[in-house]
Amino acid sequence: MAETAPQSETETPTEETPAPADLPIAPGPDGVPVLGSTLALFRDPIEFMEVASTHGDVVSYRVAGQRFTAVLHPDYVEQVLVRDHDRFRRWTGDERASVFGDYAQEGLVLSEGEQWQRQRQLLQRAFTPEKIEGYVEKMASEAESRVADWSDGQRLDLQSEMSSLTLRLLCRTLFDLDIDERGDAVARAATALNARAGSVLSFFPAWLPTPTNRRLHDAMGDLEAVCADLIAERQAGATERDDLLSLLLAARADGAEMSEREIVDQLVTFLFAGHETTALALTYACHALGHHPERFRRLREEVESVTGGDPPTLRDLPELDYTEQVVKETLRLYPPAYAVFREATEDVAVGGYRVPEGTKVSVPQVRVHRDARFYDDPRTFRPERWADGFEQRLPDYAYFPFGGGPRHCIGMRFAMMELKTVLPTVAAAVEFDPVTDENLAFETGITLQPADPVETRVRR
Repeated sequence: MAETAPQSETETPTEETPAPADLPIAPGPDGVPVLGSTLALFRDPIEFMEVASTHGDVVSYRVAGQRFTAVLHPDYVEQVLVRDHDRFRRWTGDERASVFGDYAQEGLVLSEGEQWQRQRQLLQRAFTPEKIEGYVEKMASEAESRVADWSDGQRLDLQSEMSSLTLRLLCRTLFDLDIDERGDAVARAATALNARAGSVLSFFPAWLPTPTNRRLHDAMGDLEAVCADLIAERQAGATERDDLLSLLLAARADGAEMSEREIVDQLVTFLFAGHETTALALTYACHALGHHPERFRRLREEVESVTGGDPPTLRDLPELDYTEQVVKETLRLYPPAYAVFREATEDVAVGGYRVPEGTKVSVPQVRVHRDARFYDDPRTFRPERWADGFEQRLPDYAYFPFGGGPRHCIGMRFAMMELKTVLPTVAAAVEFDPVTDENLAFETGITLQPADPVETRVRR
């Protein structure tokens, strides 16, 4: 029987909501003196949000002395990200203590206002459907080459393998270059950024001489040097290219307001965000499939039927229905971008409560995607739940792995195409014999990080 989306028991917002000043602050966990909910949140973000949800769909809590409000119902998610997006600005930390430190501040993720709009319009040219579809062959080729290096019975750290693959793939497609040994600089930067974001130190200035901050400065300095070298190499080349880096340099040459700082920050942003989230999605997909061999067999049978066991082509992708269900279920259960953060620019009424100006607002996919009101057996990996039009029956914003509203992920189509190409290429060549227990523990970071290595043995 086809699964249906359970109905919400929560009232939806109405047009007659009282003025924010007349509303109370939302309830929430008390936490401990001074620290509030800091320790509970950093110890286990998924469990913390589940406990917080017992207070309702709008929940207040404190982290490191700052007021946060989490919105846990699709109606309120849509309000924050879409309907009232101009009343909630992007937030990744205070000006004095961003989770990114002082880096990538003029890239697409962190820029604001006119600068962000100008960058978004320019960069969108690199993510048209036609351009993304042209990347499929390179994606399949890189995946096939990576899998060919795995020996029968080899024990793999899935996150490390997938990170290396997606970084190389990103550079081959968006930047038309081989990252070679310079990929180590990207990996160190990703580790350092997640370490800072996953620590209470992210609420303090990056210039404090802590070991975490020193590692961040060293790693980001190396990454910025790599980006500067890539720009210099491209400017010295005589060959015209049609890729993201060339687009940025051409825009600057044509008189667009694109500074060298902005170009470096765009490269830093895309080298990190463009491969980190997809690598995690592939890690979690392979881990889950290894623990569900009957679902892995179904995926392999589909690939064999559609492609004959070869890497998929652009023409094959629309026929890989179960592959897409596996991808969607992975992004539901293990959303790499586990929460979107905003800051209220004025007092706002949300769900009958007042969200005061300056409040940090958490919009956690990792909780909404596991809500039993919308998903039967929500903690179980069940790709087939996405069959028979299930997504169309879900409330809007019960599923939003790429965020939403004007600032939704610019690389959404690219990431989905990559996942639907790489996963069947891997599945056609190997099977997984998991080493790590199915029930993973997680750490907070910029992305949803496994607390321990996710290991498996491959069988060719």
